[in-house]
Amino acid sequence: MSAAAQFHLPAVREPPAFGAIVPAIVADTHRDAGERFIEFFAATLRNANTRAAYMHAVADFLSFPPVAALNSLAEVRSIHVSAYIEHVSARFAPQTVKLRLAALRGLFDWLARHGVLAVSPAAPVRGPAYSQNRGKTPILTAPEAKRLIESIDPTTLVGLRDRALIATMVYSFARVSAAVGMNCEDLVQTAGRSWLRLSEKGGKVHEMPVHHRLLEHLEAYLVALGPQDDKTPLFRSALGRTGVLTGDRLSRYDAYAMVRRRATKASVVEKIGNHSFRGTGITTFLLNDGTLELAQEMANHASPRTTKLYDRRGDKITQDAVERIRIE
Repeated sequence: MSAAAQFHLPAVREPPAFGAIVPAIVADTHRDAGERFIEFFAATLRNANTRAAYMHAVADFLSFPPVAALNSLAEVRSIHVSAYIEHVSARFAPQTVKLRLAALRGLFDWLARHGVLAVSPAAPVRGPAYSQNRGKTPILTAPEAKRLIESIDPTTLVGLRDRALIATMVYSFARVSAAVGMNCEDLVQTAGRSWLRLSEKGGKVHEMPVHHRLLEHLEAYLVALGPQDDKTPLFRSALGRTGVLTGDRLSRYDAYAMVRRRATKASVVEKIGNHSFRGTGITTFLLNDGTLELAQEMANHASPRTTKLYDRRGDKITQDAVERIRIE
């Protein structure tokens, strides 16, 4: 892992004992600082998305002028962290600020536990107060989701792939990373039933029964794909605009670009993304008398409060209530 490429900082050092490039302010802190710094990202953060977000947050902090002027991390005080949090609070939403602070707390706590720093300067710093009882991710109604899926041309392999991927996220509540992370072997057939094996956040393996409509889309895609090794990616990237699929795994970024193209073609007004389908599936399930407890289990959420963020059943009720305010 090239920290120079990741952090975009001009002054770097290369600790002889480790061989990885780290920012100079880190390497000049302690003889083990470079190794422990890289170790924090490489060894303690197993989720690639979290790792990338934390690296970006730390890079931004180290580039903050009052911090960039210091000679080593040993000179960082709580006032520096507090000033940085105030600085980013003026630029970003509270949840982004809380993530930045979590990254700094995690790193400094790690360095303090391993003797690189005497104490963590981030420990006393408090983030912004923030609570949320409704998610902001735009979702589709059931008719809109159906229209989007049916608008995809099933006569091409790429179309079959896109339809199967979108249906997977809708009917299984799968996060996009878990969906594109599946291999062919993760569509499991046992005792006459079909299951999806999803590798979710935190290394959790979550198995979800396959909805009959989703199974139709997956089987149509797999038949067109032809015989495949069990270990090959289920959803593959396309070779430019040739319509030919490669052996490489489709990335979540390419999946997002695909969703945007498909949504535009289907005249979907909302600016939906990959995560929209998770909310669409959960809300539709709840509207059809599904319970919140079961939705939580199906979505593999640790807390029902997280599941409630995807529950948009109140949207229509709220609109109906507002329309009763008649002052004509």
